[in-house]
Amino acid sequence: MQAFTKLTGLVAVMDRSDVDTDQIIPKQFLKRIERSGYEDFLFFDWRYHEDGSENADFELNQPAVQGASILVARRNFGCGSSREHAVWALENYGFRVVIAPSFGDIFYNSSFKNGMLPIRLDDELVQRLFDNFAEHPGYRLTVDLESRTISDEFGLSVSFQVDDFRRHCLLNGLDDIALTLQHEHRITAYEAAHAQAS
Repeated sequence: MQAFTKLTGLVAVMDRSDVDTDQIIPKQFLKRIERSGYEDFLFFDWRYHEDGSENADFELNQPAVQGASILVARRNFGCGSSREHAVWALENYGFRVVIAPSFGDIFYNSSFKNGMLPIRLDDELVQRLFDNFAEHPGYRLTVDLESRTISDEFGLSVSFQVDDFRRHCLLNGLDDIALTLQHEHRITAYEAAHAQAS
């Protein structure tokens, strides 16, 4: 898993509440077992018309947000069914941070396990980010996981909360497998002792 320490990136906004995982990655794209290659399917039903042409009105299709790595959304982002593919699609597309007032629980947990940082901010602060985005074309934020702060070049500086264990894992790029392998010598010793006792 790619470590996350500090990111300064272009912001994209999604002025929608209750964005569910079925919209983030529609069910027809869940047959693949790889963790990569989902970027073209992200928000597929919103990004494209039925004939396959691009929907110019969709937020992420706007030229000004191409290459964005920080997504700001409204309440309950990532709700709905439990599909890790939703996080994979966002991360494959280039997002490393999603900021919203609240998240679906499973999506929130999966984000940390896949190297993406979900940040909860209250509605007023999220609205301030939307306002700054509208006021400043090419709006960028700096997200610092070490100091747990979000800032911009226009005077914004706010702190955010993140669990210490999840923060440690992200800072060090540790997914569940990497965490287990930190104890590889103890596992090997146990298995050797178990084999001798059998």
